[in-house]
Amino acid sequence: AAGTDEIATGEGESPVARILHVDPAVEPGDRVAVGDPLGRLVRAGFFAPWVANHLHLGFRSPGADLHRASGSLPLAPDPSLRVEPVAWDGTGTVVAAGETYAVLDAPAHPSPGGSFTGLAATVDAGAERRTGVLDGGLPHYDGGGLLWAGAADPGCGDDSPGRAVELLGTRVGRATGRDVTWDDVTVRANGDPVRGIALAPGRARLGVKLVGEGVDFGVGTEVTVELARE
Repeated sequence: AAGTDEIATGEGESPVARILHVDPAVEPGDRVAVGDPLGRLVRAGFFAPWVANHLHLGFRSPGADLHRASGSLPLAPDPSLRVEPVAWDGTGTVVAAGETYAVLDAPAHPSPGGSFTGLAATVDAGAERRTGVLDGGLPHYDGGGLLWAGAADPGCGDDSPGRAVELLGTRVGRATGRDVTWDDVTVRANGDPVRGIALAPGRARLGVKLVGEGVDFGVGTEVTVELARE
């Protein structure tokens, strides 16, 4: 419920929290508090080489199968949560790099540690064009996500099919509700194709992450990103 630390299912039950990609150092019956160690992060064999170690947190009803991959409950964000869109012109300087990725310094978070921010995209909302925030991997994920500037924005529940989504002046997909189906788009960095752009809202920092086996940019390299429809 808003304003509390309680989470309930639609039936009013307390759900089970499930955390993935960790080798547990706890046993059934142990009680844990915020800040307690749960175990060591593990790297799944299906992770792409540019994917950092991470956790997945999901909730499901107490009687649900806890071992199946599917079955987590949908979450509704608190109306007070805002994800602010930040515009980007496609340029930036590499501030971190590896064999399969490069992180740019742009777009910069306008207020690090404040609100959540994400890469701004333009959405055709019928009689008007609106700004949302893209999430997911463009175009290397099967699909992406679309968040509005405010969780209470009525556009969050708009399931109108096929709304065009644009980034850097190029249509990159079509949205139905929060789901985006990517078009056949190629991402180019300094003229060369890369696998894609990793999109994720951030609270402490933002910045675009370019990924792919052919990404080979050293720290300090100035990069221009372009999108091309195939």
